[in-house]
Amino acid sequence: MRKEHILIPLPRSSFLLVKCPKCGTERVVYSHSTTPIKCNNCGELLVIPAGGKARILGEIVKRLD
Repeated sequence: MRKEHILIPLPRSSFLLVKCPKCGTERVVYSHSTTPIKCNNCGELLVIPAGGKARILGEIVKRLD
């Protein structure tokens, strides 16, 4: 098999720009975060770890690749 035909797997995780539902502040978080992440301004919980992929409680503005 030639090297041009070997597929490289893409990562399933990424960094996300998340908007706080309470105050509207944006924060960059990891999609597979293992720690709870709170908003810097109001302290609202934005991310809850759930084993593998984290539960995002805020609004995802965009995916940062």
